[in-house]
Amino acid sequence: MRVVVAEDAALFREGLVGVIERFGHTVVAAVSDAVALVTAVEEHLPDIVVTDVRMPPDFTDEGLRAALTLRKEHPGLAILVLSQYVEQTYATELLDSGRGVGIGYLLKDRVGDVVEFVEALTRVAGGGMVVDPEVVLQLLSRRRDPLERLTPREREVLALIAEGRSNSSIARELFVTDAAVAKHIASIFTKLDLPPAADGHRRVLAVLAYLRG
Repeated sequence: MRVVVAEDAALFREGLVGVIERFGHTVVAAVSDAVALVTAVEEHLPDIVVTDVRMPPDFTDEGLRAALTLRKEHPGLAILVLSQYVEQTYATELLDSGRGVGIGYLLKDRVGDVVEFVEALTRVAGGGMVVDPEVVLQLLSRRRDPLERLTPREREVLALIAEGRSNSSIARELFVTDAAVAKHIASIFTKLDLPPAADGHRRVLAVLAYLRG
């Protein structure tokens, strides 16, 4: 797997490079700003980009806006946002890009260990979607009316769906049966007005449709 890393903090950037390469992947470029990120992707055509949100010169949302630009220019490019912040202005648009295929948003201080991070990186590079539950909750909090349609348990299930969990995994996490999870998911689909579909990403669409409103 070929990776481009964009992170302005030098020590953290070098740490990411070390972790990624220790697990057998290749970091083809490690840059410190959004302009260099776009240039590196155009030059190296990586499998995945790992980017922070706030980078020079303004330290606002340069990394996220660059990621959106790259997804539009390279629809197959996987993007993993790794940040301390949930940038609400563009986060929903990024998560929605490509129908949620090959996209992730993790919070730095909530990544439990390096193995967990590399597994998430690999999943996103393979076309999966990985979103920290806290990111989901912060984005959903902007839409109070639809959120209130779900029960607290359904919100928990929705957050776990966003992590890419299977029904069995969700059941183990919440100490309920698989049948109970299936019932909650069916209720979520109904409340979010998602009709039956053959689309394999319907579970992801449940999250995306809710974020889009």
